[in-house]
Amino acid sequence: MTSPKAKQALPASIDGTLDLLAGADYLADRSLATVLFLALKMGRPIFLEGEAGVGKTEIAKVLSATLGRRLIRLQCYEGLDVASAVYEWNYAAQMIAIRVAEAEGGVDRERLSHDVFSERFLIKRALLQALEPDPAGAPVLLIDEIDRTEEAFEAFLLEILADFQVTIPELGTVKAAQPPIVVVTSNRTREVHDALKRRCLYHWVGYPKASRELSIVRAKVPGIAKKLSAEIVSFVQALRSQDLFKSPGVAETLDWAGALTELDAVALDPAMVSDTLGVLLKYQDDIARIEGSKAKEMIDQVRAELRAAE
Repeated sequence: MTSPKAKQALPASIDGTLDLLAGADYLADRSLATVLFLALKMGRPIFLEGEAGVGKTEIAKVLSATLGRRLIRLQCYEGLDVASAVYEWNYAAQMIAIRVAEAEGGVDRERLSHDVFSERFLIKRALLQALEPDPAGAPVLLIDEIDRTEEAFEAFLLEILADFQVTIPELGTVKAAQPPIVVVTSNRTREVHDALKRRCLYHWVGYPKASRELSIVRAKVPGIAKKLSAEIVSFVQALRSQDLFKSPGVAETLDWAGALTELDAVALDPAMVSDTLGVLLKYQDDIARIEGSKAKEMIDQVRAELRAAE
C-alpha cells in the first residue's frame, strides 16, 4: 500500500486520460485511454487482460500516482481465501478478552460474544480496506492476476465488484461511501468466469506497435543511445514473431534496454545479445533457439530494415 501525492480531479475527456497517463510516462493507445476514461466516469471496475509484461499492473500504479489516491494491491495466488483477501478475526486478542472477562467474574455471555466480534478485533485485509473512506478520495484497488485464483474466490468477488460492499456475518454489510477505482488484471492462464467480466469494462492489452514501444523505451530508459533503442525495439518485435514458449513483454524490453545501457552498448552486438538474452527471455529453450548464429541473423535483418526505413 502506498501513500501518493495530493488528490487530483478525474480526467474530463479521453485526451485528458491520455495526458494523465503520459504524465507518468505511460504511453497508452487511444482505445485503452477510452475504456479507462469510461471506467472512471461510470464508476465501473476495469478488467485488463493480456500477456504478462505488457503494462496491465502499471496502469493501477499510474492512476494512484497521478490522481493522488492510495494504492491497495491484492496479489492473487492459488488458495487465496476470504481471510487473506477481505478480513479475519484476531483470535488471540479475542481469547485474551474472554479470559480477562471471566477472571473479573459476572460474565454476560451474550454481551461478551457481541464485544469480541466488534470492529476492534477485526483484521482488515486489502478488499475491506478499499471500502473504507479516505480523505484523499476513494483508493485505487488493484486485484492483480485474478486468473491465479480458484473460481470460488471469483464468485466471492461478485458482490464487491457489483455493489462495492462486503457482508461480514457478525457485523453486517460494509458498503463503500465512495466506490474505489478497481483495476482487475489477468494473464489469461485460464478463462475467468463471464459473471465477473460482466461487472467490468473490458480491454485486451496487447504488445505495442514498434513506434509506441520505441517511445516507451526512450521515455523509461533515459540516456539510451538512439541507434541502440531503435535496434532493441526492432529486435524484440522480431522475437515476438518467433516460435517461442514465452515472448518478451514491454517490461522485458525495458529491462534489456537498461542492461545494455549499463554495459555501455551503443548498438546491438551478436556476442552481447547472446550473453544478455537471459534478461529478455525466461526459458532456456527459448534462449538456446535464439543465441549464436540466430541472434546474428536477426540483428542483420533488423539493421537492413532500419536502413530501408530511413
